[in-house]
Amino acid sequence: MPSKKITIKQGKKRTPASQTAVFEEILKHAQAINHYQLRLYITGTTERSSQAIANIRSLCEEFLKGHYDLEVIDIYQQPIEAGKQQIIAAPTLVKELPVPPKRLIGNLADRDKVLVGLNLKAENVAEIDESETKWVKV
Repeated sequence: MPSKKITIKQGKKRTPASQTAVFEEILKHAQAINHYQLRLYITGTTERSSQAIANIRSLCEEFLKGHYDLEVIDIYQQPIEAGKQQIIAAPTLVKELPVPPKRLIGNLADRDKVLVGLNLKAENVAEIDESETKWVKV
């Protein structure tokens, strides 16, 4: 019976430079995971719409700078888009990424509720008062 030749290959040792490259690649993926994709549905140039836009932009710049995309959609100008997303009230903020998706209805004035909904602050029911801002499970 002929003998089989077994060869064991050992992996290359990583040099510090290649370890750095691996770390940088992992970091890129981690940033992509923590990237927020938001859509704000508004109704024209009303005061509530303007407040919602200002509130979410302020929060995003303060807490998510460089890690978010915010698309503002006027449901009067794009009613089909609002219909696709089944938007029944405005302003409505839809957080698509990171998962799970959530919807926030109101002018986004309650910063604590918005931060909890975006998973940027731990939920503490005692701190959050009842207001016009409500998160809804999608």
